[in-house]
Amino acid sequence: MHRTRRAIITGGARGIGYGIALAMLDAGYEVTVTGLFEEEIAAVPERAQLSVNRLDVTQAESVSELVGRFDELDALVNCAGTISRGGAEYDIATFQKVIDVNLTGTMRMCVASRPKLAAARGTIINTASMLSFFGGPLVPAYTASKGGVMQLTKSLAVAWASEGIRVNAIAPGWVETEMTRSLVADKTRSAQILERTPQKRWGDPADVAGVVVFLCSEAARFITGAILPIDGGYAVT
Repeated sequence: MHRTRRAIITGGARGIGYGIALAMLDAGYEVTVTGLFEEEIAAVPERAQLSVNRLDVTQAESVSELVGRFDELDALVNCAGTISRGGAEYDIATFQKVIDVNLTGTMRMCVASRPKLAAARGTIINTASMLSFFGGPLVPAYTASKGGVMQLTKSLAVAWASEGIRVNAIAPGWVETEMTRSLVADKTRSAQILERTPQKRWGDPADVAGVVVFLCSEAARFITGAILPIDGGYAVT
């Protein structure tokens, strides 16, 4: 008898993560999304096979409590913690906070989920960035964390392949979400972004979501350790 596949999408209460959640639901998964704040959790629409939980990826107890709810786990999508703090990241305390959320938080979720993913021969999708490849002068912590996510993905892919766990990462480009709304509205900056993007448009969360569904599927069974840009060609110009 075919069982329902189960997925956790951290940070899936909004933005790209929520777009991924919708696509995973359409692909037949039972999906749990997480948010940090009560207001974003409350804003998630009710839908069959979708549940929402609070999660703080900087707290080991919060991570363990969430993963402990699952008897089986087929996919972990790490979207939580894609935070940046602009020029404030040159302050060491702020730098450390961004690293703890973006990079160490990803590792906490991967380690906690490993036994259940191994039992299911499941998959992990981490969220890298264009700044995994480029330098970001205003966001050194974000850039360092996303470079770290890229290398962490490769390391775990090698380390856990013998357990049947595949580990890949997506590197979204300029995607229109709540976080980028001010940039979309800034005609000058938006024009600069679109000028460099060969497809001449902003991305949509659905553009990212379809790639995640593919990477979690049997069609991607021989792909691990890959970092896949989803950026309309931005990274190659």
